[in-house]
Amino acid sequence: MGKLMGPVRKWMMQHMQLPADVMMDLPRITMIGQLHIYIENHKGVLRFSTSELRLLLKQGQVLIKGDQFVIKTIYPEELLLEGRIDQVIYINDSDDHS
Repeated sequence: MGKLMGPVRKWMMQHMQLPADVMMDLPRITMIGQLHIYIENHKGVLRFSTSELRLLLKQGQVLIKGDQFVIKTIYPEELLLEGRIDQVIYINDSDDHS
């Protein structure tokens, strides 16, 4: 059944004009300047400090680096981070997760 879902999702995206992030469980990252970042479709917080946030994704991780970080809102699959954001790095599953 799992092998069938990939082609079905792709067909639905193409023919029903549904966004890829919805159909494929991809992260959606919205950044406002260097001050706010809103992440949807994450799978959990792996590490948090005032200068780093690492989130697990369905495939890989996202690492956010900066300063004065505060998590303003957190839900099971959504997070709003405030602070000075310097870097947003996507880490593939095959990359080192140190």
